[in-house]
Amino acid sequence: MKTGGQVLVDCLRAQGVHRAFGVPGESYLAVLDALYDTPEIEMIGNRNEGGAAYMACAHGQLTGEPGVCFVTRGPGATNASIGIHTAMQSSVPMVMFIGQVETGMKDREAFQEIDYRAFFGPIAKWATEIESVDRIPEIVARAFAVAKSGRPGPVVIGLPEDVLRDMTAAEAGPRVVVPEAAPSGESISEMLRLLGAAARPLAIIGGGGWNDAGRRAFRRFVEANDIPVMCAFRYQDILDNNSPCFVGDAGLGKFPQALQTIKDADLIFAVNIRFGECTTDGYELFDLPKMSTPLIHTYGADSELNKIYTADLPVLAGPNELFKALAEVDLGREPSTWRHDARVGFEESLTVPLQPGGVDMRTVMDQMMAVLPDDVIITNGAGNFSIWHTKFYLFGDKARHLSPQSGAMGYGLPAAIAAKAEMPERTVVCVAGDGDFQMNEQELGAAMQHGIAPVVLILNNGTYGTIRMHQEREYPSRVSFTDIKNPDFVTLAKAYNFHGERVERTEDFPAAFERALASKTGAVVELIVSPESITPLKTLSAIREGSK
Repeated sequence: MKTGGQVLVDCLRAQGVHRAFGVPGESYLAVLDALYDTPEIEMIGNRNEGGAAYMACAHGQLTGEPGVCFVTRGPGATNASIGIHTAMQSSVPMVMFIGQVETGMKDREAFQEIDYRAFFGPIAKWATEIESVDRIPEIVARAFAVAKSGRPGPVVIGLPEDVLRDMTAAEAGPRVVVPEAAPSGESISEMLRLLGAAARPLAIIGGGGWNDAGRRAFRRFVEANDIPVMCAFRYQDILDNNSPCFVGDAGLGKFPQALQTIKDADLIFAVNIRFGECTTDGYELFDLPKMSTPLIHTYGADSELNKIYTADLPVLAGPNELFKALAEVDLGREPSTWRHDARVGFEESLTVPLQPGGVDMRTVMDQMMAVLPDDVIITNGAGNFSIWHTKFYLFGDKARHLSPQSGAMGYGLPAAIAAKAEMPERTVVCVAGDGDFQMNEQELGAAMQHGIAPVVLILNNGTYGTIRMHQEREYPSRVSFTDIKNPDFVTLAKAYNFHGERVERTEDFPAAFERALASKTGAVVELIVSPESITPLKTLSAIREGSK
């Protein structure tokens, strides 16, 4: 006989979990006690449940296996909800366990009581509660299956205190195996017919669930058939940006060259994307519900097919199985000026005016690319600062990009810590804005405690840049509530035993970055950038004047 807490930990081991994130709480002490005897599972102690949930989300995004998070009831659950929303919008597998009041106290508004099914139901893939200790193995196995199947996403499981203390003879089941949807022969034949007949096909890629083999197979297919490819919002790492077929970013703030390529295409090959607001320019880039351009839409869950745009050919298939079937296919397409011209347009978009202020981030991107390894992992939260590495950093074949589809601030630092914990041999760089960084700066404490050493670049312009940009556009010269008075980030970094320094001139960055990369305890480099450099092509003053 074992306690529910012990059986739960056995189930995690059976599912291959070796790391979890969280903040301790009295509501799941029985689990913590079981983990005391389970050194195979490392617990990363966070400073806030939001940071823990972000780390679990980033783990799932990086590995394809569900990130696991433990938080306490009530305030712990609500703090962690931001990670659930982020994992859902990013299509990332994740399982969050939340302490709950005892079953005999339910529905009385007991101390910190929340109905998790009602609270998390609209933002999670599945929200449930274990009401009998004997059902722990069943529900945990189902949670991992749900998190990984179809469109990956987050699962929330409530853990009543008494259920975790109860005794049971139930045993952990085997590790769940989740098959990926494979394309039918009929859909493959029709897809190849449409792609072969198109003079100007354009692939737009994104979504969760990709593995290394799927990325390699996708590259072989598009390069063999001379098909230009754009990434959807914040999916820069699926195709090597140095590939002749990579022609830019179809996400937020499309450059004119990218926008023209999309409009000129005579076939849209939408691979594993959900057609989010950023990729579709607020659902105005393409006609609804039927595009004027023929559409092939592939996805591993039927719930996303024909959800927004009615496809000429909807294909129920995950990306890895799809391109396993297509990797060696030759459509007989000749090298085209279409693909060549789109690539030239993308390369031209990489040249932008010299930026105002002491630190020119466009030059910094070139300096970073010159020294970072091919397998670097770059993370970010939300803000205009992310334009620089999503538009101008060329992600190589082995590089990874961990970024929130939900536009959540504060994701970058926890994601970098989670990535470095999982892959300590790789270089991990978080790019953050000053406001973005302060959403979760306390997680430097988690990194310090567990010996995790990412590099953090803080672009400090003293303002909430994205909001200020919109403010100047809509209400020019009426600045309100968007300026930030910041702490001394260098001193803050040193307080957490991180290397810290400030860069005020572009020419000083290479040496500072070299020192940061060499630090054994992690590093924070503060870059003083001008608020005028709010976008690569238009200054804040120009936006203001254009709005008057």
